Amino acid sequence: MTLKDIERFGGVPIEADESRYRYPMEADAKRLAEKIGPRCEVVLLGSVATGKYVDVLEPIFGKKLLFPKEFVGHGDMARGGMLLQRAASGLELTYIPVSNPDRLGKRATKKARAEFDARLESNI
Repeated sequence: MTLKDIERFGGVPIEADESRYRYPMEADAKRLAEKIGPRCEVVLLGSVATGKYVDVLEPIFGKKLLFPKEFVGHGDMARGGMLLQRAASGLELTYIPVSNPDRLGKRATKKARAEFDARLESNI
């Protein structure tokens, strides 16, 4: 990987509706879904409060796409610290489906909750 490659990657907005971001992630996720089969669960450790990962991955993995319940309402640094603490202690996190509205947490805006509810309704 070269500096030009990194600069090129940095020029792509990390947004679900950006094709240069979305299409490669979708392609890899579809290949992974085929390999893991129907019984395997997928744990998302990235942000679940926005659609940048969820909007791309949930249609592919469905109810098998989980995230740690303990992450709700915490930022990147707190989530990283939590992972390190749990790894050191040997205690597993509690996983819930990304489709669970609680993933947005208490600090979620009304707009974010409304967007989530609309996506949920369209998938029913």
